[in-house]
Amino acid sequence: MAALTMQFEGEKKNVSEVADVTLKQEDEQQERRSYSTPFREERDTFGPIQVPSDKLWGAQTQRSLQNFEIGGDRERMPEPIVRAFGVLKKCAAKVNMEYGLDPMIGEAIMEAAQEVAEGKLNDHFPLVVWQTGSGTQSNMNANEVIANRAAEILGHKRGEKIVHPNDHVNRSQSSNDTFPTVMHIAAATEITSRLIPSLKNLHSSLESKSFEFKDIVKIGRTHTQDATPLTLGQEFGGYATQVEYGLNRVACTLPRIYQLAQGGTAVGTGLNTKKGFDVKIAAAVAEETNLPFVTAENKFEALAAHDACVETSGSLNTIATSLMKIANDIRFLGSGPRCGLGELSLPENEPGSSIMPGKVNPTQCEALTMVCAQVMGNHVAVTIGGSNGHFELNVFKPVIASALLHVH
Repeated sequence: MAALTMQFEGEKKNVSEVADVTLKQEDEQQERRSYSTPFREERDTFGPIQVPSDKLWGAQTQRSLQNFEIGGDRERMPEPIVRAFGVLKKCAAKVNMEYGLDPMIGEAIMEAAQEVAEGKLNDHFPLVVWQTGSGTQSNMNANEVIANRAAEILGHKRGEKIVHPNDHVNRSQSSNDTFPTVMHIAAATEITSRLIPSLKNLHSSLESKSFEFKDIVKIGRTHTQDATPLTLGQEFGGYATQVEYGLNRVACTLPRIYQLAQGGTAVGTGLNTKKGFDVKIAAAVAEETNLPFVTAENKFEALAAHDACVETSGSLNTIATSLMKIANDIRFLGSGPRCGLGELSLPENEPGSSIMPGKVNPTQCEALTMVCAQVMGNHVAVTIGGSNGHFELNVFKPVIASALLHVH
């Protein structure tokens, strides 16, 4: 009897092991099928919708793709905005854990958001600028991508909602305060990391030429006619000072850009946030970016108006005006070589004509003047967008963000 019992238990154990292996294989096959099929089902308050299986976004992003087919890939939300979403959502999860968010979920959100901030998930942000004026779809795009990626980090499948895009990733937030916050994070980051260093390099070059040309006397011109003499160094000194003042102007706008709307939620009252959330998240963003972000002094202004962005764009418009003048002066002074002014020798970087051998054109100056024209046009868009802050919410946020960031 004992032998029979042992034999039966051994056979039962073998059957159980076989069953476990079979179930595991079936699970793996099911997982492979779920990613090999073209689509998976995601749901929102409107019901189910089919989403490409290889994409991390969810239902609301998919609906936006179908509703706003304007421009396609050429008109996508700027990458600095996407990266700023990663920074903000990471900081929000960090602060929300202090207020009771499950640490396991919070840590997964932070890890997924970091991937967004590093640009690793850019292919999962397909939405264009032309969408709702509050940027809600892009906020949900970030929420859905981070939620699904966090679910994967925790060992679950996309679409399972083990990490919820609204309840977890968007906790204590509204698109109405989130999008203006990422606008400011993106603008401040681009200005401090790219624009200001480039302008400093240009200023240094012009200042160096001013010293190099200090003993070269030339004719001055007013009304494009000959006037009294000056040195070429003095002329270039004027250019250098224009750039220096431009640097000062854009730097003076940063204190308003460093103010973040986060914590104002829907209309600026802070409904559905914990007390102190706004201060804590601004501090977290400041630590994450090494920039002196603070919570906005007045959340109603931060949601309803984008005067800080208009001001910053205005400083860039002034810089573009300066650079247009400088570039035109330099190319006219280099005109010739036989029948022009011929006072400057410009670098010969490439052939300038398909019909006249040996002709070389001031192409860098021409490119710069076209960039300046684009900046000026962008400022018009930012100005119009900023003037349309009706009641408690400006609904031109995406175009303001796109135009402001394009100028860099």
